[in-house]
Amino acid sequence: MKTIVDDALRLEASQYRLCYTCGRCVHFDEATRRCAEGYPNEPHLDDRTLSAEALEFCKSFELA
Repeated sequence: MKTIVDDALRLEASQYRLCYTCGRCVHFDEATRRCAEGYPNEPHLDDRTLSAEALEFCKSFELA
């Protein structure tokens, strides 16, 4: 799911401590830094994704 990153999203992510990066997902393999389900994860590895124009949320994200 692609979402436009704007000031409102940045504020809400900070205010509500939204979790959306691979490191917070149960499917993330810390040892290999890869998705256990095989999805490409480079854009989702850290919070710098909020500095981009758009953010792609993973459909398989499950909070660890």
